[in-house]
Amino acid sequence: MSDPAALLALDARRSVPSRQLGEPGPDPQALQRMLASAVRVPDHGKRVPFRFLRIAGDARHSLGDFLAEQTRLRDPNAGQAQIDKDRQRFSHAPLVIAVVTRINADDTIPVQEQLMTAGCACFALLQAAQALGFGAQWLTGWMAFDPAVHGHLGLAANEGIAGFIHIGTPKAGIPERERPDPVALLQDWTPPA
Repeated sequence: MSDPAALLALDARRSVPSRQLGEPGPDPQALQRMLASAVRVPDHGKRVPFRFLRIAGDARHSLGDFLAEQTRLRDPNAGQAQIDKDRQRFSHAPLVIAVVTRINADDTIPVQEQLMTAGCACFALLQAAQALGFGAQWLTGWMAFDPAVHGHLGLAANEGIAGFIHIGTPKAGIPERERPDPVALLQDWTPPA
């Protein structure tokens, strides 16, 4: 039996470190195509508990400057290397899509399910980027959970960051890494006696 192309695409997925992503990034049509795939995720109750925030062009550098300042505020003893690292976090890939969670804690749909839907959107966006010939990496870091960063990005009180998806053209080939053995992860459940 031969593997269907869709499975081969899943098997070929790998993260490309954001530092190894460069121009060109996706044009508006390619991005819209990626997002059209990214929204086709399991979504109990059809709540759409996520949205997308595009960070591109000079906005990437502006966000980096804000992160550098936040690093100084969070840790007055932070070294220049850490401050510079945070300043450059969004400057490598030409496009970063923040997948923003929109959680309704009072809903009948459990918060965990809403969060998993947003996480699925992150993964689907990674797959869509690779399917169109781009490289991508899903990152979080402290900035994904920082209230000041959320405010700077204009997030509402019920919103958070599921991930920053960095997208661009790989500058070099990305080697495969060791993957877990699915057989070792599978066990049969048997009813208790």
